[in-house]
Amino acid sequence: MDAHNAGRTARSLELLHSLSYFVPEVEERLVETGLEPGRMTYFAGRSAPMGAVGAGVVTATFFNFSPAAVASIIPRAWSLATPAAIVEARYRAVGEAYVRLLGESVTTSPEMAEAAELASIAARGVPGVEGRPLCAGYTEVEWPDSPHLAFWHALTVLREYRGDGHIAALQTAGLSGLESLITHTATGYGFQKKFAITRRAWTQEQWDSACDSLRDREILDARGELTAEGKELRQLVEDLTDDLALAPWAALGEDGAARLVELATPWRDAIVEAGVFPAGVFGPKVAVSR
Repeated sequence: MDAHNAGRTARSLELLHSLSYFVPEVEERLVETGLEPGRMTYFAGRSAPMGAVGAGVVTATFFNFSPAAVASIIPRAWSLATPAAIVEARYRAVGEAYVRLLGESVTTSPEMAEAAELASIAARGVPGVEGRPLCAGYTEVEWPDSPHLAFWHALTVLREYRGDGHIAALQTAGLSGLESLITHTATGYGFQKKFAITRRAWTQEQWDSACDSLRDREILDARGELTAEGKELRQLVEDLTDDLALAPWAALGEDGAARLVELATPWRDAIVEAGVFPAGVFGPKVAVSR
């Protein structure tokens, strides 16, 4: 399997991982642990496998969130609920959401068990977690017994492995977290602009200042769109990200990856059709393709 096909496979499965940030079950279960609703359930929920880390670690590993927003929540969240309790509650909530959205006949089906096995082969094929701190945290979570949770866990390990590498690629390109968010949004495949600003907790002034810097570097044009140089830079980032994320998919192989996508595509489409993802998540090019 080459890096391009591996990247395409990862992107086709992404929504089956990221539903965990939008389904109501996750916030409900994490609030039951003592966390406050809203951003706290996201920051603490996603970072909990790393333990009771500080705001700097969460800012570094999440990369494109406002540091001030992270610092307003972390480490205070750990005084309200332990990381272990948060991890348990979050996994339980994702399992509940999968059953609600897909039905028990799917989550207990031979097809789900097969998909979990294939995704697990890829996830266990991660060659090492050096320089991959968020992935490292998830590799230390006990592997779930139920097929649908094992499936989600494997996808999560793969997503965070790819995400850690993506941050390395963005830094290699000389982009800060905010600049990365802006340029990704400008491709038309990232968040829509308003959603990106509010969801990542940046002020309009911070956003505008970073845009000015990108214009000075001839990455954005006067309309806020990517220049030819900006498009080339983003493509280099994506190509390097694919290269850095190849190993686990190569362990699964071309046929295994194709079978995994074949099994999972109807589930992904059903989740999208259920309206899990709010308006503004997808950029215009993704919205058109859907």
